[in-house]
Amino acid sequence: MKSLLRIRAIVGKELTQLKRDRITFGMVVMIPLIQLLLFGYAINTNIRHIPVGVVDYSKSGLSRVLIQTIEATQVVNFTRQFNNLPQAQATIANGEIRAVLVIPKDVSQRLARHQTVGLGSPPSSDEETSRPVAQWLVDGSDTIIAAAVKSLRNMPLAELLDKPPNRNTPTFEVALLYNPEQRTAVNIVPGLVAIILTMTMIMFTSGAIVRERERGNMEMLITTPVRPVELMLGKIIPYIFIGAIQVGIILGLGHILFHVPVNGGLLQLSGATFLFITASLTLGLVISTIANNQLQSMQMTIFILLPSILLSGFMFPYEGMPVAAQYIAEALPATHFIRLIRGVVLREVEIINMSSDVYWLILFTLAGLTVASLRFKKTLD
Repeated sequence: MKSLLRIRAIVGKELTQLKRDRITFGMVVMIPLIQLLLFGYAINTNIRHIPVGVVDYSKSGLSRVLIQTIEATQVVNFTRQFNNLPQAQATIANGEIRAVLVIPKDVSQRLARHQTVGLGSPPSSDEETSRPVAQWLVDGSDTIIAAAVKSLRNMPLAELLDKPPNRNTPTFEVALLYNPEQRTAVNIVPGLVAIILTMTMIMFTSGAIVRERERGNMEMLITTPVRPVELMLGKIIPYIFIGAIQVGIILGLGHILFHVPVNGGLLQLSGATFLFITASLTLGLVISTIANNQLQSMQMTIFILLPSILLSGFMFPYEGMPVAAQYIAEALPATHFIRLIRGVVLREVEIINMSSDVYWLILFTLAGLTVASLRFKKTLD
């Protein structure tokens, strides 16, 4: 009986501490709530309105009707028009669009041949020499996006034909760039760099200030001439080298074990990685100035990690998310780094051509250092 009373007293004590610990109590409620909302609303593998471009060599009324017919499927959304194919391919490499439709000059002749006389009738000479109406060039580095565009390969064009379509010839030819074999590892391994760095970099620094407080070192830091911004920089610099080692391990083993290509230059890869590591470390420092203990810092790290995995484009395409989820994704450093590293590693893009992601990571780092320094100074006061 006395044992039960003692257990009851300890349970009451723990409940009272949990009630007073607002951050922990908030995490208990928010983590399952956020996961439910993300999986229920934001995660969608049925991709619609993929941003694509068109190179229309025909420039005829028939080609415009063809574009409208394709867009009516809601699978793609034509956002760019190009005068030549190299310009379109460069835009795909930069990640601005996911595919381009190339309409040839003889699209009307191809449409005329892309039909049959009727079921059971022998093929005519036109049917034997019929070719696809047009060609899709698709960024194959994202297998889900590529599969969505490939679903248009046998798209029926009965409304544009006088006769039923030729079932022996696909409507569109589809060429997959950067990952023609559609291997999942090619898409996963570069994205995994972002997720692992997000987890480790934020985790390393999210408890930095908290540890100083718990170990009794805060009084010593107060008496030293070290400025807040100097302390923040000193906290993150050692972990930059740790992050670089992790990137080397992931990409090196990914290349050896899974034959993931590393097409971009080392300088470009180093620049993108440095920007992301510093952004993640400063985010961890901000968390460290908010948390009261290391348990809270770990909980807040998980709170950041879950959206980074689900909304950054690592597991599910960015284009499949609702607008509200896309706004949240744009606020996450992992979203911008995944675009950069896939562009550099798979498409051999220079990071200057993806300047919006570069500038965002720089601004995020500067803002994070400023906020962490100000909050640390406020704590000292």
